[in-house]
Amino acid sequence: MLAEHRPQLIRFFTSRTGDAAEAEDVVQEIWLHVARAGGGPIAHPLAYLHRVGMNITLDRLRERRRRERREQGWTDATTATAGNQAVDEAPSPLAVAEGRERIRALGAAIDKLPPGAARVFRRHKLDGLSHAEIAAELGISRSAVEKHIAVALRHLREALE
Repeated sequence: MLAEHRPQLIRFFTSRTGDAAEAEDVVQEIWLHVARAGGGPIAHPLAYLHRVGMNITLDRLRERRRRERREQGWTDATTATAGNQAVDEAPSPLAVAEGRERIRALGAAIDKLPPGAARVFRRHKLDGLSHAEIAAELGISRSAVEKHIAVALRHLREALE
């Protein structure tokens, strides 16, 4: 049934989709649908094939639109624009490698801080405590906390330069 109407179906679905390759895919899917459906007498075989093909075409169109919306949403969420141009804000592999090296150097420099400065620096910068909270915890003045932070920052700046 399909073989005798194939050229007509290709022309019909090419006119509907605007793409001969898409029409070939639709006709192939029609064949799969007919093969799965089993057989029973069909009163109007050509009309049946057109209806199955139109349903397939609409399903493919809906899927394409869903995919485009999904991809556009992803693009909007992950890409910045400058004017009409998309700008990739992701760091380059070189920048990532340099950042990792810088973090490794910072960790090594923190490990080499004097003990008092290291303890105060970690509590303030890594644990998020205020100068007053650190002073109360360690039993030192706020001024001493500020001096420890200054020593730590100076030491780290020198180590990273």
